[in-house]
Amino acid sequence: MGNTIGKVSQKCKIAAGLFWADYAVLGAQIQDLEAAGVDWLHIEVRDGKYMDFGMPRGGFDIIEATVASTHLEVEAQLQMYRPNFDTFDQLKALGVSLISLPIETTGEMIFQQITYIKEKLELKVGVWAWQGVPTSAFEQFIHPYVDIIEYESRAPFWVKPKPGQSPHTMDPIMVKTLRRLHDLIAEAGMEGQIELMEDGGLNAGNVAEFIAAGMTVGEFSSPLLKGPNGKLKPGTGEIAAAVQKLRTVMDGASDQYRTEEGRLRTLHP
Repeated sequence: MGNTIGKVSQKCKIAAGLFWADYAVLGAQIQDLEAAGVDWLHIEVRDGKYMDFGMPRGGFDIIEATVASTHLEVEAQLQMYRPNFDTFDQLKALGVSLISLPIETTGEMIFQQITYIKEKLELKVGVWAWQGVPTSAFEQFIHPYVDIIEYESRAPFWVKPKPGQSPHTMDPIMVKTLRRLHDLIAEAGMEGQIELMEDGGLNAGNVAEFIAAGMTVGEFSSPLLKGPNGKLKPGTGEIAAAVQKLRTVMDGASDQYRTEEGRLRTLHP
């Protein structure tokens, strides 16, 4: 199994989100993503209550199938109200490597849960929040136990997305917000230890801006798994081409903006 989460490097990483996967051929798509060189797999795990979604998504059956189809690490990004220790135990048993907790809805037990995931389960742990949560909310989580901080751009999920495009809206403030989060991590002396992810709305046209702001991981689903004619088919080379398109831009920006030690050049010339 790959072991890249929480190991900050010069090259900005690709977390392949499975939101837009074709679940009829999930295993084949995952294998195409792995062969194309994505760094890990990102699954949104919902409870059917969070954000008023009436239907859960990314259930344990999907996680089980994903883990069985790959050697890559698998992230469970929890979109839940008050996830509990039993949930974490089940995710551990299913084989996930990273559990990311929602700052807004985990509740007063969040740091106890971080400690449990890290110490008891010996998994990697992250925290995440939607656009609108102030950067100051992350300060308590710049901590040796936290492997990744994730910030997600807004998504008007009631609007039908256009073919080949992300449903997320990317506001200019997102780049500034990522830079502020980077600076908080760097000021704590943990720039080489805590990953910083932007989730949603990233593509080959805007990803360089985020790498220049300090992003170490980008989460992508639409750019990797769907095109103008619908979801990309495994075995055709379409997924590999999509990954390569992103990787080329990201590697160029990483070389330009990041040092070999994985720090932002503008702060560490």
